[in-house]
Amino acid sequence: MRTTTIFTLKEPLRFKKQLLQWSKRFEEIAWLDSNNYHQNHGEFDALLAVGAFTAVKTDYHQAFAKLQEYQQTTKDWIFGYLSYDLKNDVENLSSKNFDGLAFPDLYFFQPQKLFLLKGDQLEMRYLRMLDDEIEEDFSEILNLSVADSHQPKRDDLKAKIQSRISKEEYLQKLDKMLAYIQRGDIYEANFCQEFFVDNREIEPFEVFRDLNEISGPPFATFLKLEEHYLLSASPERYLKKIGSKLISQPIKGTARRSKNPEEDLQIAKELSKDPKEQSENVMIVDLVRNDLSKIAKKASVNVDELCKVYSFKQVHQMISTISAEIDNGIPPVEALRATFPMGSMTGAPKISAMKIIEELEETKRGLYSGAVGYFTPEGDFDFNVVIRSILYNSNKKYVSFSVGGAITAGSIPEKEYEECLLKALAMRKVLS
Repeated sequence: MRTTTIFTLKEPLRFKKQLLQWSKRFEEIAWLDSNNYHQNHGEFDALLAVGAFTAVKTDYHQAFAKLQEYQQTTKDWIFGYLSYDLKNDVENLSSKNFDGLAFPDLYFFQPQKLFLLKGDQLEMRYLRMLDDEIEEDFSEILNLSVADSHQPKRDDLKAKIQSRISKEEYLQKLDKMLAYIQRGDIYEANFCQEFFVDNREIEPFEVFRDLNEISGPPFATFLKLEEHYLLSASPERYLKKIGSKLISQPIKGTARRSKNPEEDLQIAKELSKDPKEQSENVMIVDLVRNDLSKIAKKASVNVDELCKVYSFKQVHQMISTISAEIDNGIPPVEALRATFPMGSMTGAPKISAMKIIEELEETKRGLYSGAVGYFTPEGDFDFNVVIRSILYNSNKKYVSFSVGGAITAGSIPEKEYEECLLKALAMRKVLS
């Protein structure tokens, strides 16, 4: 179905920049960049998929069934996203909060042209009807000039970043959530708030480049599907399938970085021993283990790493790794449906947490706290968690980013608010 041609690159880093710049001409773009940070389970340095040959786009009704049919029919590489609101397909839930972005709930496409980078090796996999364009495209990409200096931003398009809720409202909502926890309705829930800019045009490639330079995360994503854009600096893997093995790497626990090496080391050490952060992480690990057990072979669910601190450019994060063997006869899409939405963005118990989230949050989450990734022809997949991300509807000129954190009985509302501002720093910086 595809013709594969392999090239050896003299300057892989430069070629990555040229490749992303070349992709601008397409209506559908999925760019996934590990920033050379493979977090134990990386397959590629970067992937680029462009141009939809076929696609599936739908609201949440029967969304996973439609995706399963599409994945099994194409038996090809497909790229796209699962929005958080697919929870309504999995459980008897609803999403009635304000939605300024108007993204479809699910969108996947089968690319005409696919690029896989690993080290100095580039694989170009084109649909056979287009394989006569491989050499010409490679030459064109290689000869693109990439400007090192950024173009000055147009000040007339600047507009102030607003918060959907005030700090006072945030603290009041957290008090309500803590009351639910004290009453025993939930143990933990992820509470998020939206920041937005209305009537603002941005240059998505430039904003993504700035965001990626600041953060350099392992699951960076640039996604363009018609007028819908995702510019993501996500550090978190939701779920990966390779062969019969499933891997989930939830994040719970965040601390700032310091420019002073000794202080930075101390902050990381304190995070690793913080009882509140550890308890948040362990609760989500238990939830993920429970979710995976629904579709795993008996006694195959293992915690490979518990509460390990990883350091990124902006923050230290506490990450756990859970693995399992998928049971015989379980379709790949079912592994996603059975574990969606990811525990790190919901809480425990999961359904109660999602109902309370819907009640207290003001904004429909949409693609935020959903997942972006790909399927291979063999039915393997890899999906991130959409956090630390900017969402943009170019038709509506609406820019949005959301941040949140896990709320437990030990949460102090003021500190939770400060953590939100820490997580928002990079997005705020590139939009200001």
